[in-house]
Amino acid sequence: MGLFGFGKKKKNREAEAIASQTEDMAKEDAQLDDESQQGDDAAAGERMTGQIPEETSMAYEGRGEEYGPWDIDEDNAPDFDEYMSLGAFYIPFVRGIQLRIKASRADNTLLGATVTIGRSSLELEAFAAPKTLGLWDDVREDLLEGNANAKEVPGIFGAEIELPVKLDNGKVHTTRIVGVDGPRWMLRGIFSGPAAEDPKSPEAEILNRFFSDIVVDRGEEPLAPRDLIPMAPPLTPNERRERDAAQQDGEGAQLPGKPEGPFNSDQETETKTTLSRGPMFSELR
Repeated sequence: MGLFGFGKKKKNREAEAIASQTEDMAKEDAQLDDESQQGDDAAAGERMTGQIPEETSMAYEGRGEEYGPWDIDEDNAPDFDEYMSLGAFYIPFVRGIQLRIKASRADNTLLGATVTIGRSSLELEAFAAPKTLGLWDDVREDLLEGNANAKEVPGIFGAEIELPVKLDNGKVHTTRIVGVDGPRWMLRGIFSGPAAEDPKSPEAEILNRFFSDIVVDRGEEPLAPRDLIPMAPPLTPNERRERDAAQQDGEGAQLPGKPEGPFNSDQETETKTTLSRGPMFSELR
């Protein structure tokens, strides 16, 4: 049994699921290599205002004081009033970045989000964690045990996992699996493309800062360690303000431009508000 009572079979399933996720992301990145138009997106992306360490390390110090990802209740957290809300966390708007939302085909539950810029992508998931212990050390150990090719290396956010993925065409793409512990939560990011393979690339800097700028909302609902923190359909700042105003007026929370009915893999939405940092698109699949 693991540190939090997770059996070996469950840990192996988690490792296999992550390996499958990284392979899918690597395949998508390989497709982007053949699309020259995507190369212009990196130039459109602008640097984040959030800070990140200048050097890699096996320990991530200063989270919640100097660096993110942040907790919603922390004094030094960025102003997320102008962020997009995804329920479990808030993300900044960045010119050139696209957002895809992953949903379960079985019950339409939202499972995670992937942001893409240029030829790089970052998959995001937030998990519940114990009150007194972090979760990333335990998860990282499981990943190393479940993937023979996985390697622990120093990173911007502390110790991370480097996982090479071999594609059907024989090419090998590297992914970075990053985890950061916060108050009763862990935010995991899977980087792929140049953001994983070239730490000096503009896309790596953009996505590293993007990850650091995220604000996590753990909520108060009881969740077991490693449970996904529930997500919600994307809401722009204006949509949240309209929802709050409607609730105060007793008109309910239906939002203009929001898809009606359950989400499915064929629905696609475009945010109605363009903030100063440029448009962001969301796709539900």
